[in-house]
Amino acid sequence: MSLRTLPLLFINLGGEMLYILDQRLRAQNIPPDKAKKGEWTWWYGITVMNDIITTMFNKKFMEELFKPQELYSKKALRTVFDRLAHASIMRLNQASMDKLYDLMTMAFKYQVLLCPRPKDILLVTFNHMDAIKDFIRDSPSILNQVEETFRQLIDMYNCLPAGEFQLVRQTLLIFFQDMHIRVSIFLKDKVQNSNGRFVLPTSGPVPWGTEVPGLIRIFNFKGEEVKTVEFQNGGNYVSPLREGSYDLFGDRVLKLGTNMYSVSRSVETHMSGTLKSSASHTKENVVPNPLAKEELNLLAQLLGGLELKKPSSTDHSFRLNLFMNDEEEEQAALTRPEELSYKVINIQASEDQDRNKELSRIMGEFQCEETHVQSTSKGEDLLALMDGL
Repeated sequence: MSLRTLPLLFINLGGEMLYILDQRLRAQNIPPDKAKKGEWTWWYGITVMNDIITTMFNKKFMEELFKPQELYSKKALRTVFDRLAHASIMRLNQASMDKLYDLMTMAFKYQVLLCPRPKDILLVTFNHMDAIKDFIRDSPSILNQVEETFRQLIDMYNCLPAGEFQLVRQTLLIFFQDMHIRVSIFLKDKVQNSNGRFVLPTSGPVPWGTEVPGLIRIFNFKGEEVKTVEFQNGGNYVSPLREGSYDLFGDRVLKLGTNMYSVSRSVETHMSGTLKSSASHTKENVVPNPLAKEELNLLAQLLGGLELKKPSSTDHSFRLNLFMNDEEEEQAALTRPEELSYKVINIQASEDQDRNKELSRIMGEFQCEETHVQSTSKGEDLLALMDGL
């Protein structure tokens, strides 16, 4: 397991979330009473994207994210994105949030599976970062935040050896291994089977630095090539034209991680049969996790840097529907299997405390008094704190 995987997972999933929200904000039908000279969609869409990106690339949040650490569980990471998606005036109900997270995870899983080599996961990340920069190109202060994170990615990952990237890839695939949700775009493009598993292609460019398979070279004891034998490779492979750029600006060459929603297409998700009967999902939701309190500790520290936007009485908040209509959304909520529910829990806590100071105080107590404080109080304090984040 690699301890450097979390930043890549978070940024790529966040990039996919922004792609989906941008597409749905453009397609959302606005009630006539809120329309004003055709500017409502434009203004609110820009506001939502800016608020989410600002929160996503918060400096303190990024500092915590880039610390070497293990991945959070699916539930914990879902909680982070639930908070992030509601960091603006936009609101999603449970069914739409479930669909959003399903689309995010399946898209990035597909990208990881199709990467020609492990290091290309970084190119996928850079494609997401390039698109995010384009979203906020007219907001210099937010752009500076994103570019600062971009430089952190370059500094941390460009120098990693191939073996470390292989560990990163394995860690990501372990995280995604139980997710087999069918997505209409993938099904229509015939890159996903009806059971939710992806179809790996037997054509296209081979990884940079390798040769097209089909030739065996035989050498003698002196290291001299004495014979070559050709064989059928069973595919239609070609040599890559060039390596993608790993700099702040440049041609990434690889198209994985670019916006697949740029062309308006209806996107639906469906539970596959294997996923419905997945014992691992049921176990994760039912059996208590012995490391739950330690995970809450880490999650609370990570969420401590998030500055969520809470709508005031003057805010014109609105609900975004990721389904075609409200009836379809309600039906999806009713038919989603109970064992697959993420069950994000909202804990009521007092709101009159400075949450960042309180979080620092609690974290300090964990470090100094860990052997003296009962574990139950740790969990209760953290659950109370998380509600204020």
